[in-house]
Amino acid sequence: MTLLTVHQDNHPTPQPAPTPPPNPAPTTPMPRLTTTVPREYVHRSSLAEVFLTGSEKTGDNHYTLTAQWPRTHTFYTTPDNTHHDPLQAAETIRQTGLYLAHAELGVPLDHHFLMWNIHLTTHPQHLTIGPTPTDLTLTATCTTLRYKGKRLADFTMHITITRGGHTTATGGGQFTCLTPTTYQRLRQPHTTQPTPQTQPTTPTTPTNPTDPTPYGRHLPLDLVLTPTPQPHTWQLTPNPHHPILFDHTTDHIPGMVLLEAARQATHTHTHPTPTHLTTLHATFHRYTEHHTPTYITTTHTPTATTADTDTRAAADTRTDTETDTRTGTETGTDTTTPTGTHTTHITATQNNTTVFTAHITTTPH
Repeated sequence: MTLLTVHQDNHPTPQPAPTPPPNPAPTTPMPRLTTTVPREYVHRSSLAEVFLTGSEKTGDNHYTLTAQWPRTHTFYTTPDNTHHDPLQAAETIRQTGLYLAHAELGVPLDHHFLMWNIHLTTHPQHLTIGPTPTDLTLTATCTTLRYKGKRLADFTMHITITRGGHTTATGGGQFTCLTPTTYQRLRQPHTTQPTPQTQPTTPTTPTNPTDPTPYGRHLPLDLVLTPTPQPHTWQLTPNPHHPILFDHTTDHIPGMVLLEAARQATHTHTHPTPTHLTTLHATFHRYTEHHTPTYITTTHTPTATTADTDTRAAADTRTDTETDTRTGTETGTDTTTPTGTHTTHITATQNNTTVFTAHITTTPH
């Protein structure tokens, strides 16, 4: 008998090696794209409220930055929607100081800042809104840097904002940097989760929605002042849920709210004549608390003739920056005051104590 034996091959037949792909074509480097700086560096919660887009160090404490203002902003806009709001330049100055402190001067992100003062001069002819967002170049210089050990404690910043080679605004401010421990000791017993008091009834918008109120704002949400029986005196009553003025939780009234209050009070003196804010000098003397009534008072000086003014403010001589009492410096400029210019002096008080002062100059639109 013949047996048929079947052999099973358990070893697969080797496959030919794959042909290597051809050498890939060289890739073109990706262009540097425009984006905002990290929102944490400018102490903003919303990315939409970050105006800075880049920074480059050009020398010892000298920096060139870029920024962009949108064509239409939900809050920073003029009543006729033809110009950028001058306070948008003030917010850009604030963001620049914080950004440079964190990104260039080594201040940790968990540190706090005191902004002692801010000064601003704008050129309305270069604040017009064009067919595209406004791209800006910022030239900033940090001076009088003071350290405690290796930690930056205090500095002053000067800035020029240009647009297409034209100066749009100049200004600056003085900043103090505080560690979290120092800040908590300074602010006790104030809570970091404020529950602002019930707001008094605020003025409503006029019947015609295209006409701003005497405060220069269209929407009730944007009004921060409520009239009192005393002439030229208002109670500070901002809406604590305002998405711009209260972008993030703070244990005190933000400085930008006080600047807005000063601007709105100034508008009441020139309404209904359209005006531009051309100069601002403001000093933050103390923290403005949430739960204590704050009153805004103004005095107003119209200027009927052209005159040269020279504003000078003395430098602060304090030696201890970690104190509750706040004073500062204001940097002035030589300006020519045109006919129709108005100057308003604004004071904010809590418990009969001055917490904020400002001087605002406006010129006809």
